[in-house]
Amino acid sequence: MSNLKIFSGTSNLPLAQRVADNLFTKLGEIYHHNFPSGESYCQFKENIRGSDVFLIQGITSPANENLMQLLVMADAARRASADRITAVVPYFGYARQDRKDKSRVPISAKLVLDLFEASGIDRVVTMDLHSPQVGGFTNLPFDHLTFEPVLIEYIKSLQLEAKDIIIMAPDVGAVKRAEKYASYLKCDFGFISKKRVGDDKVELQSISGDVAAKTVFIIDDLTESCGTLIQAADACKKNGATKVVCAVTHGCFTDTGMERLSNAMPGPFMNGKNTPIDEFVHSSSVNHWWKLGYKPANIKSLDVSNLFAKAINSIHNNESVSELFV
Repeated sequence: MSNLKIFSGTSNLPLAQRVADNLFTKLGEIYHHNFPSGESYCQFKENIRGSDVFLIQGITSPANENLMQLLVMADAARRASADRITAVVPYFGYARQDRKDKSRVPISAKLVLDLFEASGIDRVVTMDLHSPQVGGFTNLPFDHLTFEPVLIEYIKSLQLEAKDIIIMAPDVGAVKRAEKYASYLKCDFGFISKKRVGDDKVELQSISGDVAAKTVFIIDDLTESCGTLIQAADACKKNGATKVVCAVTHGCFTDTGMERLSNAMPGPFMNGKNTPIDEFVHSSSVNHWWKLGYKPANIKSLDVSNLFAKAINSIHNNESVSELFV
């Protein structure tokens, strides 16, 4: 693997470091800088001519800054004569802007992938796109990993009987994902219908599925404001669920989302108050800086660095990546 080079942007350095550790290598040395104007700049501090370069950078908040940082990294690598440049994007921002649902609006997911190609990126690796069809917006090789292997392993480790659990989709759009998890776990699944009335506000309409006396796993690809998950959890508790676990791939918490989640879970200031969410699980795809002064004890981060490390190893050795899927 002497020709393999892994570099990280600043969006999720802890994940990148664990990926390198799993591959028994070191992160490459790169200098990142923002000029006073806000412009992004980088410089590779080692020779990458002829190397198989992997750039790890999520398009997380601040999305525009992190996206631009990835693009300038790719451009610098191309101009330094890297043999191949693979963008490893744990969280692909802009994936929700995947269609023209109103007049005079962009399809920003397509634009981002066009920028990838223009910057010199040869291949893309990401995880749990909000809209999987985004992978078809580019002619670049596109590997779409999922949180499923890690989350299913975690659920199985709880040693619950299949008859005592149910997988719930927090909205109709997530039904296929919930059905897939239920198939692997050989348990029931259901869904909750909702109506979105704003960017961070939803109204719950109905619940489908028997949650009474069961441990409910509400599974989604991402959350920001946590409004949908909290309402879904509350509905499950009101319908007799004994325990509710919310699990998302990408915990893209806003400040409001962090506060809402904290208030919806057991914690030092709840004083025995009934809370709808008993446990919250997310992957390590997004790096968090907790701004509440404390981190709720029942939030668990499941490490996905080994999945990305295996993908990098397979791509580098021109092997199949399909073994990483459940």
